[in-house]
Amino acid sequence: MRWTLKPKPTQEDINRLSKELNVEELVAHLLLQRGITNYDEAKHFFRPELDHLHDPFLMKDMQKAVERIERAIESQENILVYGDYDVDGTTSVALMASFLQENYPNVATYIPDRYEEGYGVSFQGIDFAEDNDISLIIALDCGIKAIDKVKYALEKGIDFIICDHHRPGEILPEAVAILDPKQEDCPYPYKELCGCGVGFKLIQALASRKGQTAEDLILYLDLVATAIAADIVPITGENRVLAHFGLQVINASPRIGIKALIDQVKKRTLTITDVVFIIAPRINAAGRMKHGQHAVALLTETDFNIAQQYAQEIESFNAERRNLDQETTEAALLQIQENAEENRFTSVVYNENWHKGVIGIVASRLTETYYRPTLVFTKSGDKLSASARSVKGFDIYNALEGCSDCIEQFGGHMYAAGLTLLEEQFETFKQQFEKVVSETIDPNLLQPEISIDAQLELHQITPKLMRILKQFAPFGPGNMTPVFMAEGLRDTGYARGVGDDEKHLKASLSQKGSTPIGAIGFNLGNKLDLLKDKKPFDAVFSLDENEWNGTVSLQLKLRDIR
Repeated sequence: MRWTLKPKPTQEDINRLSKELNVEELVAHLLLQRGITNYDEAKHFFRPELDHLHDPFLMKDMQKAVERIERAIESQENILVYGDYDVDGTTSVALMASFLQENYPNVATYIPDRYEEGYGVSFQGIDFAEDNDISLIIALDCGIKAIDKVKYALEKGIDFIICDHHRPGEILPEAVAILDPKQEDCPYPYKELCGCGVGFKLIQALASRKGQTAEDLILYLDLVATAIAADIVPITGENRVLAHFGLQVINASPRIGIKALIDQVKKRTLTITDVVFIIAPRINAAGRMKHGQHAVALLTETDFNIAQQYAQEIESFNAERRNLDQETTEAALLQIQENAEENRFTSVVYNENWHKGVIGIVASRLTETYYRPTLVFTKSGDKLSASARSVKGFDIYNALEGCSDCIEQFGGHMYAAGLTLLEEQFETFKQQFEKVVSETIDPNLLQPEISIDAQLELHQITPKLMRILKQFAPFGPGNMTPVFMAEGLRDTGYARGVGDDEKHLKASLSQKGSTPIGAIGFNLGNKLDLLKDKKPFDAVFSLDENEWNGTVSLQLKLRDIR
């Protein structure tokens, strides 16, 4: 594990901000690292307001989109709300459909089948629209590259409005309106919205025509926060505001479908991390194991008893998904060992019987184990289909471009991608991918890195500091939980292994005679010897609150020790 200390802001800047905000230097240091340089920016950061959201009409084509939807409603057209089968796609569809259906009945939803149709807009979906006399499709979290599909729809007299957040290609589809802040000529000031975030901007624009504000739409933000968390977009700027208020809705008055999911897991207050690990995998499980339409049904249901039945079904899909993902991961790890491929720059594994719904999760697990660019293949019809995952700092999308002569099609971004190829190309591709990665990757990237915000002395840890750090939340890319490093720590004679096979570590630590503080290190049980006999060691950790028998105490959440 590499420890990397982030650059420290200048002492001059730290002193200035610390004085301006009346906070200690450490807090000023952390804020400057997050790009917050003055009182106004700090106020926006610590006190998000719905007024901080941008005017939706700043987004290119927003006026066109709103006018086309209003015209459809006026002339009683049938509208289809179309989205992808993952969390961002299904929450987007639930958001748009439930908003439109409040005042207008002629709205249907469509999620493509992961196995029959694959990702994004499909010809089958457009045929469904034609069969049901639908003349307007609103596509969410997909569509920016669906050039031939949109053309096919136009020939059938069906218009498209595209709400996407993926990188556009050279050519754009012939849609009535394309809402995607990543378009080069789109003046919208915030570029990092997820698909559901773009969908929210559209309903914000539609609502504004009736004199409504973002305040009136607050109950939709549980869906937006769930999508932001699941899609791992930066929690900065507008996303931070949407996530902040969305979490409040999730914890105070979530929609019935989300409440039914939370009731299944018996958790009181959810953080953004809980949304990532508790709500998102369950919504995803529907599309992975069965069909994404199940997730939309749950998220739009208004009868709690029916929602509970849906949530139980989804819970069983999730349990099935977990078993499959564990079995597949074990088989994939065994394949790497049996082929003696531990020393390669890449991991590429294949079994025709692996379930397509879990190969992405398995690729992530393999990346955690061997820490290198990874591809997991399975059979899909007459072709092979794969999920790709990368390591921090390496662009796997570019690496796949370097192998494009043996790939049928691929798409994605820097850290995650999907592709299909012909079975006879598999071995050639595997060799070429290894060659491209080995020639272009910095070998340092093949070792996991912990990024450290600041050095900290244990005596600086106080309840006041913890209260301020909690206000840095919600955490996520662009605003990660602050990570600290302390040197010359000693255990006070308490260190022991805990949990199954004692794989975790529990200790009570002190530095230069400071008051001892509790520490927990998940999966660090193998480092127990470093703490024995009160030997000094260094640690990387975040700060955490430990609740036990009604008492709350501060503790270190150890990330690594040496």
